[in-house]
Amino acid sequence: MLTLIKLLVSAGLIYTVNEIVITRSRPFFGSLIASLPLVTLITFIWIWFGMQENPAERTEKLAAHSTGVFWFVLPSLPMFLVFPWLLRRGVTFWPSLLLCCLLTMLLYAGMAMILKRFGVQL
Repeated sequence: MLTLIKLLVSAGLIYTVNEIVITRSRPFFGSLIASLPLVTLITFIWIWFGMQENPAERTEKLAAHSTGVFWFVLPSLPMFLVFPWLLRRGVTFWPSLLLCCLLTMLLYAGMAMILKRFGVQL
């Protein structure tokens, strides 16, 4: 039952953002909702309720997840500037998306190497 609730809440969030942007023509409001760390907050809740039998392990997983999200949000940010830049220069949707995914993967790898060099374990 919990799995079904997880699926419905997660899918509902994506659906809501799409409806606000496409149907209601409110890109600003849709972007605002999409930019909130709702997926992370929902994940915190799923971890919290999914690991009730071991509070110490649950606490550590939540802390580790939160730290990892922080460090990996940073290299994902350039994608949100490069994607519209490519589209406005005539690069079509799929190549733009692919290039942004490749860029983000490279930046993730770079961040992981930098963090490792400074002794940050994720």
